[in-house]
Amino acid sequence: MAATDQIIPSSPDCEIVSTRIFNHSRNLVFNAWTDPDHLKNWWGPQGFTNTFHEFDLRPGGKWSFTMHGPDGINYPNEIIFVEIEEPKRLVWDHLSSPEFQIVALFKEPSENKTKVTFKMIFRTPEACARVKIYAVDKNEENFDRLETELQRDDFIYT
Repeated sequence: MAATDQIIPSSPDCEIVSTRIFNHSRNLVFNAWTDPDHLKNWWGPQGFTNTFHEFDLRPGGKWSFTMHGPDGINYPNEIIFVEIEEPKRLVWDHLSSPEFQIVALFKEPSENKTKVTFKMIFRTPEACARVKIYAVDKNEENFDRLETELQRDDFIYT
């Protein structure tokens, strides 16, 4: 999949959607997604660590990093940002295998609460089904790690 400059059309059989409400302001949650000093601490399932090589947060900008699995396997990731609407929405194309697009929405249902909707969009139902087997649980682990990052006493909001 080549990088796009738009959100790819989808249907429910091509999507994996995870949602959670965090007891933190939308600006703080959005910052945890867009500040590489925070993002590297929580991105990925339980037991993973990250090495960021490039993080250029702008439409067309590149995010290149390696996820280090607890099994010792390294997983290279290449991402191109498609859309950034602070503090409401992030869209990016995940160009490494498996290829998909992410749409992350940040809504504020009430003061100091943020509803995050994390949607993985695949081009085919088959590609989605292959990833869905493990991604649903792993996305929840990712949200757990984000919650831990948001609760850190030394969380610096920039």
